[in-house]
Amino acid sequence: MAELRKCIGSARFGIEPHDAPVEDFPSQPSQKDGLGRMCKTQWNQYTAGLAREAKTRKAAEGDVAAEAAATESGTPAPTGKRPGAGRTREKADVAQERATG
Repeated sequence: MAELRKCIGSARFGIEPHDAPVEDFPSQPSQKDGLGRMCKTQWNQYTAGLAREAKTRKAAEGDVAAEAAATESGTPAPTGKRPGAGRTREKADVAQERATG
């Protein structure tokens, strides 16, 4: 039978501690025994959770910064649309007016 080791899990992301085979743990040279504290599957879930939180935090900070800048300058906050979107039609109309006018 394979030797089991305790995977510590993460309460923050709802990952329960459990026993897993030693082969499921990544190498971690900085640890005394040379193995990580979480199995590979749980580690992937943990790092994905950290990435989601960072993305959410960055988006929230961007929204706050955009609103603050808009308030200071008196211009409306950006809508998330690409700058210049929809201008092609306006330029075409102006060019047509110049040509006919």
